Amino acid sequence: MAALPVSRPVVALTFDAGASNEGVAPILATLKREGVPATFFLTGEFVDDFPASARAMAAYGPVGNHTYHHPDLTTLSDSRVRTEIRSAASRIRTVTGHDPQPLFRFPFGAVDAHRIIVVNDECYVPFRWTVDTLGWKGTSGGQSVDTVVSRVISQARPGEIVLMHVGAHPTDHSTLDADALARVITELRARGYSFTTLASIVG
Repeated sequence: MAALPVSRPVVALTFDAGASNEGVAPILATLKREGVPATFFLTGEFVDDFPASARAMAAYGPVGNHTYHHPDLTTLSDSRVRTEIRSAASRIRTVTGHDPQPLFRFPFGAVDAHRIIVVNDECYVPFRWTVDTLGWKGTSGGQSVDTVVSRVISQARPGEIVLMHVGAHPTDHSTLDADALARVITELRARGYSFTTLASIVG
């Protein structure tokens, strides 16, 4: 699903967690302060590396399955795809106490029709996004808080799904999505938007 099937001005903020956790605390602090819901997609490796962060996100909002190792699933056999999904789900459930079903996000957004069928057979609904903030590229990749906010606002429309990340850039250590979040929320609200989770759509 690339956009929410709604006509009212509502946005889903989603955060992928697959690398580091530097942005988790400020992101959750901003969401809590603003009273804004969000959805988090966790890899099994992230849960293993940062169990406290995984539990904190799961305690705040719905969590989804982002595979265990974050591979390009279009390069894997069906059995390996299922292993990625099931092993991630097991770790997420064990560590956080929350079941990621039915929320799923393909690593890198790499997807084909066959893998969607495999994911559906595992009782998941795959969610893509309508805008990638590109905050993950970091300041060294030419991005800034201003570019993150601008990308989200310029593509705002009913049913927008925003892709953000909880990690820091591996070399410049910027956390642009976390830094821009408060402004994103303020700017969207100023345009009449409210916020929802992906779970509310499939629940």
